[in-house]
Amino acid sequence: MTTHSGTAPRPVVVPDVDSLVSRYVTPGMHLHLAMTMARPNAMVYALARQFAGRGEFTVSTSATHTAMHALTMSGAVKHLITCFLGDTYPTPRPNPLYRDLARGTPFTCELWSLLSFTQRLMAGATGLPYAVTSSLVGSDLERGLTDGGRDGRPEAAGQGARLGPKFLRMTAPAAGDRPFALVERLRPDLTLVHGACADRRGNVVLVPPAGEGAWAAYAADKGVIASVERIVPDDFVDEHPELVVVPGQRVLALCEAPLGAHPQSLRGLGTGDETGDVVGYRDDYAFLTELVERLSTEDGAKEWYREWVEEPAGHAQYVRKLGSARRAELTLAARPLTARATTAPPPLPAAAATVAEPVTRQERTVVLGARAIVERVTSDGYDTLLAGIGVSHLAAWLAAALLRGRGIQVPVCAELGFYGMDPEPGDVFLFSQLHATRSQQLAGIPEILGGMVSANPRCLGVLAAGEVDADGNVNTSLLADGRWLTGSGGANDIATSTDCLVLSTASPRKFVERVAYVTSPGARVREVVSHFGRFRREEGGGTPGPFRLATWLAGADDGPASPEEAVASLTRWSVSTAGCTAEPDVTEAEIAWLRSLDPQGFYR
Repeated sequence: MTTHSGTAPRPVVVPDVDSLVSRYVTPGMHLHLAMTMARPNAMVYALARQFAGRGEFTVSTSATHTAMHALTMSGAVKHLITCFLGDTYPTPRPNPLYRDLARGTPFTCELWSLLSFTQRLMAGATGLPYAVTSSLVGSDLERGLTDGGRDGRPEAAGQGARLGPKFLRMTAPAAGDRPFALVERLRPDLTLVHGACADRRGNVVLVPPAGEGAWAAYAADKGVIASVERIVPDDFVDEHPELVVVPGQRVLALCEAPLGAHPQSLRGLGTGDETGDVVGYRDDYAFLTELVERLSTEDGAKEWYREWVEEPAGHAQYVRKLGSARRAELTLAARPLTARATTAPPPLPAAAATVAEPVTRQERTVVLGARAIVERVTSDGYDTLLAGIGVSHLAAWLAAALLRGRGIQVPVCAELGFYGMDPEPGDVFLFSQLHATRSQQLAGIPEILGGMVSANPRCLGVLAAGEVDADGNVNTSLLADGRWLTGSGGANDIATSTDCLVLSTASPRKFVERVAYVTSPGARVREVVSHFGRFRREEGGGTPGPFRLATWLAGADDGPASPEEAVASLTRWSVSTAGCTAEPDVTEAEIAWLRSLDPQGFYR
């Protein structure tokens, strides 16, 4: 019998993120970048500085954007496990860095959906070889994961020993059940976390929304290295144990890194105890916009990397480079954790027959999508809306406002852990910390994509599409010419488990005969909404019927003068327009509310 004596060693407290990374990271490791609302971006920049061209890392992270672009450009990543590669602000879009992803450039990549990715971490965290999922089944994501491993042999222990196929479809589910599969556990060597604060025993406080929460911390084979805004006295944690998400037993080492999630956000911690108060900050929209613009060209990307990754000798210099004025402007107003914003979003103004300023295609799509959601909620009894990012989340927000006007309260959810969102007027970003403050609950990915979507038959998903075909299949991954789009995120999880609406402005490039890649299967898609009308399909009988154009918004374009002409010129679909009815004109009420959310016109 083995006996143990003594107390567990405290984690090492180091002076900065570069010291943290240099001491605990070695080339060839599998590193997991924890996906909470506060990303470990300061450590990501440190990895890029120190391991450029030599890291040979396997990296797992649920979404590859923002600071992760720096690690991509460093050449330190050999293999990536993820769900999304692209940009999310000001609108979701492809990033040129990943254009040739399907050809193995800039690295090899393993693609998942957000819930199945998190379920893999949960299996790794609970000592199980596999997790059960209903995601991915019937998509091209599934087909990309059923090769049985890189060469059919187990990898070396400590580098994620192979168990067999990463994805194993199970046959013959019980009557009425969805098809399901086993997904291989995810066990990184190290998990990198950025928290609000920690004590010197390594207990890390994370402020919700939680994203993947603590699962990756428990799944890590060697443990966690953490950066935090502030190291607090042990007594503070002893008085607030409910705030600790990652226990000190999991933490190898930590350091302070104020603004360590920049250019992304961190929700503050207002406890009434100045020893534990942490000032929060919002997403740096100006920085994110500039990042997207500069990375649109090869020369611009190199210059951005030199300026923001190579020239700062460390995180302290990076923060100084941001400047005091920018740091002050990003600061979130202090608010106790128990407080909730009471300012309601603007009420819908009185309806008007016409709109003075021209309404764009995207705005028409959003308005028609919101009308479709309202009809579905009132006629079919859906009690929850899951908003995907893009025109889809604007339609869900507008629909919720229209429903409130009828006395119907339907919570809007977002995949990282938002439940019952009331969007902050003027902030169009789906995952803004300002919306978090205005939510009824802040949870994580398993609660939202699992509990509120997959296990809830009365949830209605609202998705956007890069391509959509006449079977309702959605492509947000790969074009026929090999160009990468963005990936699934949580879209596949939603489409495989609940009824959906799909929104997209119409063009022959988007409304295709057959999608080049099935990111999200179309069997549960009830309507496809375009800027000129709504396509519905016959329901019942177990097998979804064909779509037909059910409504038509006249004057949506200068070209098509009829429903038949619109379908023929703006889609590659062969669908019926029989029985098509006219949509009412877009009203001042609808467009004024929408523009109050998006004053910059990102979705115009």
